[in-house]
Amino acid sequence: MEGWVALYIFMLAAFTGYEVIGRVPAILHTPLMSGSNFIHGVVLVGAMVILGMADTTTERIVGFIAVFLGAGNVVGGYVVTERMLEMFKTSGSGGKAGTKETRS
Repeated sequence: MEGWVALYIFMLAAFTGYEVIGRVPAILHTPLMSGSNFIHGVVLVGAMVILGMADTTTERIVGFIAVFLGAGNVVGGYVVTERMLEMFKTSGSGGKAGTKETRS
């Protein structure tokens, strides 16, 4: 019965996350990505703790997959955030931050 409750909670969390993220305006995606990178780091630490407590081979395999996917999620989040922040930087030394320069 415990497994069904965990599956039910996972499905509710996935649906709620999809609905919440789907309604975020485009202007807020960069700050949202920065905040979600922190959450992904917490998930990664949790996966490592669970992997350390694994007793059976199946638990170790699932734990390793969780750590691997969690690490990929953290790295990918930082790469995407860095690329998004690069879009807001100016290309020349003159000019104000946050404004785009036009080249003639």
